[in-house]
Amino acid sequence: MKQYSPLRLLAALSLATASFFAQAATDLTVAYQTTVDPAKVAQADGAYEKAIDAPIKWRKFDNGADIIAAIASGDVQIGYLGSSPLTAAITRNVPVETFLIATQIGGAEALVARNGSGINNPQDLIGKKVAVPFVSTGHYSLLAALKHWNIDPSKVTILNLAPPAIIAAWKRGDIDATYVWDPALGAAKENGKVLITSGELSTFGAPTFDAWIVRKDFAAKHPDVVKAFAKVTLDAYADYHNDPKAWLANQSNIDKLVKLSGAKAADIPLLLQGNVYPLATDQAVLLGAPTTKALADTAAFLKEQGKVDAVLPDYAPSVNARFVAQ
Repeated sequence: MKQYSPLRLLAALSLATASFFAQAATDLTVAYQTTVDPAKVAQADGAYEKAIDAPIKWRKFDNGADIIAAIASGDVQIGYLGSSPLTAAITRNVPVETFLIATQIGGAEALVARNGSGINNPQDLIGKKVAVPFVSTGHYSLLAALKHWNIDPSKVTILNLAPPAIIAAWKRGDIDATYVWDPALGAAKENGKVLITSGELSTFGAPTFDAWIVRKDFAAKHPDVVKAFAKVTLDAYADYHNDPKAWLANQSNIDKLVKLSGAKAADIPLLLQGNVYPLATDQAVLLGAPTTKALADTAAFLKEQGKVDAVLPDYAPSVNARFVAQ
């Protein structure tokens, strides 16, 4: 029987451990959307792959509902989506947990009325065609805005369109308004008027946020991967937060955001300023009562609108702060 020295055995075990970790992460597929945020630079630079020492398959999605379907099927392990589709997923018992609040949405999502549509104020929306991806944060915000303005949603023709289809319909003049994010938001603003932003709507009691979520089984098996993913994201946020002007002055950062988001370079500063990107110190608080309450409130609203059948008694099991280093 061949004998191994302790050092050789230790080296072999280390290689085996590294190989196992890499193999586990090799199967990692991450769903992202075209939102504008500082972590897109880390994505473009391959910082996530470096952190977990393994390749990542990045898949672009147009909306959170499709991401939830991919996560539920097991095709995706980590995904980026808004609070409305996240709430619907948790309420329907999709096995996911929120491990990072990616952004508190402000001006990066908005309701825009097309010039020439005859919409000059909210009441003019009655009888008009408004496009929005269903079960998205935009959809939630649109319904919340209509409620705020005392407009019956049944009196508005609300169309379920993905962002690329919204851009095409907007250019053809097939729709009168849309509640959406970039790049569709930028296209709409070219010949449209903003009626309300998600940031403004949050002051009326309907806040929205984007989050990074993970399948519970993947998180249980590979917590270090999830922790490394969270750290790269938060490091990117800190880099932007430390000196926003210098960050924006770096053309390389802008180019990478344009490539991954499809937004126009000129729009990126305002889009970044329109959202809040919570740092590590903020996450410990947010990944607790504020998020569980927001999910419960969103679920109650979605139930009222007939979008979910029930509201869970507790959303805390689907929110976890343990992956964020303090």
